[in-house]
Amino acid sequence: MSSPPPPEGEGTDGHAGGGRSFSYGEAEYWDARYVEEGGTPYDWYQRYDALRPFVRRFAPPASRLLMVGCGSALMSEDMVSDGYAEIVNIDISSVVIEMMRKKYFNIPQLQYLRMDVRDMSMFPDESFDCAIDKGTLDSLMCGVDAPLSATRMVLEVDRLLRPGGVFILITYGDPSVRVPHLNQPACNWKIVLYILPRPGFAGEIRRHVLDPVPLTERGRLPDGFVPEDPDSHYVYVCEKMQGLTGAGSPTVNDIERQGEE
Repeated sequence: MSSPPPPEGEGTDGHAGGGRSFSYGEAEYWDARYVEEGGTPYDWYQRYDALRPFVRRFAPPASRLLMVGCGSALMSEDMVSDGYAEIVNIDISSVVIEMMRKKYFNIPQLQYLRMDVRDMSMFPDESFDCAIDKGTLDSLMCGVDAPLSATRMVLEVDRLLRPGGVFILITYGDPSVRVPHLNQPACNWKIVLYILPRPGFAGEIRRHVLDPVPLTERGRLPDGFVPEDPDSHYVYVCEKMQGLTGAGSPTVNDIERQGEE
């Protein structure tokens, strides 16, 4: 079974044949890992049933979707069962792409392509309505040249989205470590943050999952804000805008002003 990436800065996660260590950003690492796992399906972080409220709100079933770093996840299959008509899945591993092609050869709504998310030049500009990432950016942030890899990925995703399209990023990274990478100077994002408890969390959650989490003017969590689940996942919904740059989630001042009205 796959496991989430290590804490940022650790760089590599294991060894493939001959004792050579591969980075999370290298195809060889993932090829060896998927061979070892034998095609066992695994969804990092969250399954579709938990993410469905966000996906259905921001990307209707008629959308053309790009799933970046699809791996062996069941999410795309679940989305087709929920009415989604066109999902292009990419992954850097030729091994897992071949596995998934064979598994879903009879489902025309699903396409699988071997591709590096840092270079998706095979796709023309503004060719997707939505891109979804569940752990791929996190993996790149654990590899070599992490800031450069993250920049290249975000710029490519931005290039591929139509104006008004959305990038849904599911990550363990809080705003202090993710918003700076999302807010590339060339990108015009409106970013709204949501927080999801990890699967199986038994504690009390005071917010509805679709309640946006306020950010400070600098794109940070408010002072003293602590998620009920310390191992929560952060969901960034990034809408591609014209002429608007920066975090667009309601700020603390916005929330306070609304309370006074």
